[in-house]
Amino acid sequence: MAGAQSVRRSKENDSRGINSKRAARRRAVLRTVHDVREQLNTTNGYRPSFQHELTMMYAKNRTSASLAIPLLLLIVGAVSTLWATPLHTLSWIAAAFVAHLVMLMLARKFEDLPQEDLDLSSWKRRFFVGDLFSGIIWASILLLPTQKDVAYLAEFHFAIMLIVVAVSTMLCFTLPASTWAGTLPISAVVIGTAVLNAENMDMTLSLLAVGSMFFFLMLANRLYRSTLAMLNFRMEKDFLIAELEQAKAISDESRRQAEEANTAKSRFLATMSHELRTPLNAILGFSEIMQNEVLGPLPNDKYREYVGDINSSGSHLLNLINEILDLSRIEAGRYKLNEEAVTLSYVAEDCENLLRLRARNKDVTIRLELDLNLPKLWADERAMRQVMLNLLTNAVKFTPPGGEITLLVKPTEDGGQYIQVKDTGPGIPEDEIPTVLSAFGQGSLAIQSAEDGSGLGLSIVQALVQMHDGEFDLKSTLRVGTTVTATFPPSRVMDVLPIHQDRNQGRIQLKRAI
Repeated sequence: MAGAQSVRRSKENDSRGINSKRAARRRAVLRTVHDVREQLNTTNGYRPSFQHELTMMYAKNRTSASLAIPLLLLIVGAVSTLWATPLHTLSWIAAAFVAHLVMLMLARKFEDLPQEDLDLSSWKRRFFVGDLFSGIIWASILLLPTQKDVAYLAEFHFAIMLIVVAVSTMLCFTLPASTWAGTLPISAVVIGTAVLNAENMDMTLSLLAVGSMFFFLMLANRLYRSTLAMLNFRMEKDFLIAELEQAKAISDESRRQAEEANTAKSRFLATMSHELRTPLNAILGFSEIMQNEVLGPLPNDKYREYVGDINSSGSHLLNLINEILDLSRIEAGRYKLNEEAVTLSYVAEDCENLLRLRARNKDVTIRLELDLNLPKLWADERAMRQVMLNLLTNAVKFTPPGGEITLLVKPTEDGGQYIQVKDTGPGIPEDEIPTVLSAFGQGSLAIQSAEDGSGLGLSIVQALVQMHDGEFDLKSTLRVGTTVTATFPPSRVMDVLPIHQDRNQGRIQLKRAI
C-alpha cells in the first residue's frame, strides 16, 4: 500500500512539473505577444528596439571595414603626395588613422555591451561627433598646402570627395545624422573651393560635386528606409510566429485535456458497464420470473403491472447502456469488426421476424423487397444486423397506425449493395436532419410524442456503415415519409469464380475471391 501511494505521489509530482513548464512557456509566449502588440501601436509604426538594431548595424559596418579604411587612407595619402609635401601627408594619415581607431573602438565597445545597459541617445551622439571629426579630417586633405603644380588638381579633389561620400554613405546610412556628419565637411570644401575659384575652374565640375553629394544623400535615405521596412517585415513575421506559438500552446493544452477527458470517459464507461449490468441482470431476471409467475401466482393485479414496468424499464436501460458503450468504442477506435461472408437478405429476414410482432401490435406493415441472388458481402454480421434493427426500430416507432415500412436489399449500379428502409411516417423537417443524425439528437416529433429512445441509433448506424467503407444517406419529406439508405462499395462484394479441376488432388474446388 505504501509503495502504491509513493508511486502515485511520484506521478502527481511529475504531472505538476510538466504542467508548470507548460504554464511558464505560455507566459513567455504571452509576454512576447504583448511586447510586439505594444510595439505595433507606436506612432511611427516601428518597434522601439529598431533604434538599437539600426545602431548595431552601424557598429557592425564600422568593424567590418576595420582593414578597408586604413588601406583607403594609404591610397589617398599616396595620391596626395602629388601636390602636398610628405610631412603634411604623413601628418594627415596619422590623424585620419587615429580617428579611425577611435571609431573602431567605440563600435566594438557598443557591440560588447548588453542592450539593457545601453543609452542609445548618448551612443548616437558619440558616433555623430566621431563621424563629424572623421569627416573634417577627410576634408582637410583637400586643404593641404600645394607645393607642386598639378594639372588636374580639381579632378583629384573631386575623385577623393566621391570616394569619401560613397564610403560614408555605405557605413553610416543606418544613422542619418552620422551620414550628414561624414559627407558634409568634404563636400563643403569642394563646393567652397569651386565658388572661390570660379574664374579658374570649370563650373561643370562644381555642379557635378553638388549633384553627387545630393545623390549619395538620397541613396543613404533610401537605404535607411529599406532597412526600416525590412525590420518591420521581420517584426510582423515574429509577431505571427508568436501568435502561432500561442495558438499551438493552447491547442496542445486543449488536446491534452481532451485526451484526459477521453481516458476518464473510457475508464468511467468500463467501470459503470460492469457496475450497471450486474444489478440489471438481476432486475431483468427476477422481474421476468415474477412476470411469468414461475414460483406461483401474484395475488394483486397491480403487482403484475408493476413487475411489467420494472422489466420494460430495465430492458430499456440495458439497451441504452449497450448503445452508449458501442458508440464509445467506435469513437475510440476500439470497435473491432469480425468480418465474414454475410448474406444481407438472410439478415434482413431475421430482423423482420424480430420486429413483426411489434409492428403488428401497432398496425404497421413491414414489406420485404429482397434480391435473393445477391452474392455475399464481406462484413460483420452482428454490425449488419444492428444496422437493420436500428433502422427498422426507428421506422416502426414513428410510423402511424395503418402505415407501411419497406425494407430493401438490392444491388447498386456499380456492383455494390445497399440496404434501404422506407416508411410512411410524418417525416423530418430538413433543418432537423443534422440534429437527428448527431449523437443523442432527437427531432421535434420524438420530443412531442415522448417516444422512448436515446438518440444514438442513427449515430451508431452511420459509424458502422463508415467502418465498412460505405455511405449513409437520409432523405425525408414532411407528411410523406423518410428513406434511409446504407450503401456498401463493390470492393466488399464477393464474386464467385468458375469451377476448375485441381490436377494434384483430383477434386473440384470452388474458389471465392474477395
